[in-house]
Amino acid sequence: MAAYEKRRAAAAPAPAPAAGSGLVEPGREAAGGLGSEAEFLLRAGVTAMVREALLKVLEARPEEPVSFLADYFERLVLGSPGAAGEAAAELPGPPQRLARALWYVRLAHHSHRTAFDSNAGAAYEVLGAGGRRRKAGVDGRLYSELLRRICQHGGAPAEAAAALLGRVRCRDHEAVPFDVFRYGVLTCFVLLEFAAKADALFGVLDGGSGAADGRVCQAVLRALEDALGTSNFSLPSRYLEAGSKLGPDGLALAMDRALQERKLGTSMSRDEFLKKATALFVAKVKPIE
Repeated sequence: MAAYEKRRAAAAPAPAPAAGSGLVEPGREAAGGLGSEAEFLLRAGVTAMVREALLKVLEARPEEPVSFLADYFERLVLGSPGAAGEAAAELPGPPQRLARALWYVRLAHHSHRTAFDSNAGAAYEVLGAGGRRRKAGVDGRLYSELLRRICQHGGAPAEAAAALLGRVRCRDHEAVPFDVFRYGVLTCFVLLEFAAKADALFGVLDGGSGAADGRVCQAVLRALEDALGTSNFSLPSRYLEAGSKLGPDGLALAMDRALQERKLGTSMSRDEFLKKATALFVAKVKPIE
């Protein structure tokens, strides 16, 4: 009898979902719904969204791809029209636009030229979007603030960053064309990378002590200045290429000559070396007229 009841319960049809419960039988959903999972993703725009996100990952090649994707989708949601509710018709204020533009220009390294230019264009559009109370276009105030934020998040000395901003900034009321915008953004990122390379170079000179022989440091700085001064470069990224030509043989020769001097040498700190090295870079940057 017990076995019969079990078979009867198993053969009994499942009760239909109550009206208004939001539940739909799987068979009915497949028959009258979107038809397939792929079609649903396509209609909802998820396929294109995920493809775009993966392309951004490949362009930027971040050290932590999962965190990068999480940040990407978070900003995508915050930037959607429905995220602001009734205020969606109003564009976000300058702080929000600056934060989003900064995120765009950091997506790809400047050596990936196509991706970098595309992201710089997106940042330019974000900053220059018009609204009810402002005309479309990037002004010098937003442009200069973006450059300041780029330099602020790097390891370049404050003096070098300030000197560089003085060369590539525009007046607050001026309209900034895209080629000037791209040049300023690129130059700031190259400064940060140049400072990082100079810092790594000092790490070789000091041997981990925090201070290096001043004679050796001056010799290295002179060799670096000679490498930068061999040509009049028009692109900021070429300064990194010139610095990379300062090979081990040239450095070793300069250091050996410095150590052979009989003068008593003083030590040089990391901060002093970085300030002098980045000053060489800034002096080569072409000012914006």
